[in-house]
Amino acid sequence: MKINWCRDMSVEGTWIIVFTTTSSKEEAKRIAKSIVEKKIAACVNIVDNIDSIYWWKGSIEESKEALLIIKTKINLLDKLIEEIKKIHSYEVPEIIAIPIIAGLKQYLEWINESVSSTQGR
Repeated sequence: MKINWCRDMSVEGTWIIVFTTTSSKEEAKRIAKSIVEKKIAACVNIVDNIDSIYWWKGSIEESKEALLIIKTKINLLDKLIEEIKKIHSYEVPEIIAIPIIAGLKQYLEWINESVSSTQGR
């Protein structure tokens, strides 16, 4: 069986996954709903109750957080960062993006369709 997958190496067509952590599941839901409603992201998965250990202001900290896994396109990253920062409670929120180099063609097309109305604004 042949898998129908797709690759797009052009910058404007590149899909990305963005990670951000929040202090609670409720905060994660507020961010997720906002970015999906504004069509900045096609989908957000929330993984609740993760353990995070990190350096902060010279000390090792430990906390429970929620992780957002955000699917979008590279050309929306600036808008996504702006929106997350407006809502996020952290002084310096984690916002990191990694490229999706390939995937199921229909899924990647769905991302394109889900965020298309905000492109070019």
